[in-house]
Amino acid sequence: MFDPVITPLTRKILEPAVGWLVKRNISADQVTVSGFLIGLLAVPALAYEFYTVALLFILLNRLADGLDGAVARQTQQTDAGGYLDIVLDFIFYSAVVLGFLLAEPAQNAVAAGVLMVTFMGTGSTFLAFAGIAAKRGIENLDYPNKSLHYMGGLTEGFETILAFVLFCLWPQHFVMLAYVFATACWLTALTRLYSGYRTLQ
Repeated sequence: MFDPVITPLTRKILEPAVGWLVKRNISADQVTVSGFLIGLLAVPALAYEFYTVALLFILLNRLADGLDGAVARQTQQTDAGGYLDIVLDFIFYSAVVLGFLLAEPAQNAVAAGVLMVTFMGTGSTFLAFAGIAAKRGIENLDYPNKSLHYMGGLTEGFETILAFVLFCLWPQHFVMLAYVFATACWLTALTRLYSGYRTLQ
């Protein structure tokens, strides 16, 4: 929801780091994969309830997610890079939820399962429309620099990061927070389903 407003600000903040990476010939794909591997370290950290450490890995992953696209725009944007980025993002999102499930299986399992199914809803409506939009030449002017059609909604990148931060800060309230976020995500999935279907009709 807030991504179109926040993205220009984050790009300005990240400019020095992007310049540093470009000068050292570090590619966008290298940033993407490195960020993904760092992000996966959050899973064992969460499983052992080192929530502050897990939050650090999550934030580093999200930092890399901002840097890879910026590096690509200054060097070379590729469909392969865009594909790699979005696939690893969705795996990472579910992996974080898995970490909370492993931390407290008896308490968190159902809420974590619901949230994973919810991510399938937001992810499938996003990716399915993006594929058909590319085929039909449909563009989203709110996200002109994305490598694929970016369908917005109530819960986007910023809201997901915020949810993960809250999960780590208040893990004892994970169940309640997960259900709240899942509800918001389902609103996103349903509005994407409706607007996507209407657009393609």
